[in-house]
Amino acid sequence: MQAAELFEQRIRPSEVARRLRVSGQSAYHWHELWRDGGVQALVSRGPAGSRCRLSPRCLAKLSGFLEEGPAAHGWVEDQVWTAARVATLVGRKFHVSYSVSGTTRLMHRLGFSPQVPARRVAERDEQAVTVWKEATWAEVKAPGRPAGATSASRTRQASPAVRPKDVPGAEATALRS
Repeated sequence: MQAAELFEQRIRPSEVARRLRVSGQSAYHWHELWRDGGVQALVSRGPAGSRCRLSPRCLAKLSGFLEEGPAAHGWVEDQVWTAARVATLVGRKFHVSYSVSGTTRLMHRLGFSPQVPARRVAERDEQAVTVWKEATWAEVKAPGRPAGATSASRTRQASPAVRPKDVPGAEATALRS
């Protein structure tokens, strides 16, 4: 509404842009809207984008389902809500399809964050993994290149001092040197 007040004071759109720290294009657009429709034309229409396909009642139910945990809805292998699982749950319970990214935004709206499960089995023995890494992996791992080894580029010319004298074109190179 600051822009409308400035326009009413007959301040030019370029000055309005400078004062409100917006682009000149935005200020001129606002000025046109204000000129044609007054202050009401500048009133915000709310957030852009598509509206939520779930009613407030359904959102409350979904929040309750998420609080119950994944096991209560058939995912017994771990207690992690992924965006894909929530999308499946929304489809099953409310017959509405959401993309994985749309489900992520929906979860954030409800105060949840999707969790990416670590790909580890529940029976993992950390001590045995550490022993294997220290003993077996050191033996199996292929040795790396020696520290002094480097590669040579075939496309880089040798310096004139080390070029062979008996190759075709050597005379022309010798004349330029």
